[in-house]
Parts: sequence; C-alpha cells; structure tokens
Amino acid sequence: MNEELSLEEAFKNLDELIGQMQSADIPLEEAFALYKKGVALVELCSKKIEKVECDIKLVGEAEKETEEND
Repeated sequence: MNEELSLEEAFKNLDELIGQMQSADIPLEEAFALYKKGVALVELCSKKIEKVECDIKLVGEAEKETEEND
C-alpha cells in the first residue's frame, strides 16, 4: 500500500472500494482482491491516525511543561 497517501486520500479510496464491492455483478476473485486492498487501506489509516494521536500528545505535553515552567 502506498504510504504516501494522505489520510483523506486513503479514506476516499476506501469509500470507492466499498462502492465497487457493493456491486452485485462483481466476480468473487475481484471482490476478494478489493477486500485485500481495503484491509491494507484500513491498516494505513490506522497507522496515520495513531501517528496524529501521538503528535497531539507530544504537543500537549510540551505545552504543559511550558506552562509549568512559566
């Protein structure tokens, strides 16, 4: 999976995959391939969200230290 995708792009791609998978005409093999891509996109989104959460915690801790030192 392309790690360079932004979170927004990854969500957009995931939404498109879901739309494709909801088609009644999709062969099983193609549905499984789309499912695997979707799982990879979900993992990518999860990693990116975890990184943002860590960054937010670091900023919060830095602000708290600054306030305590003032």
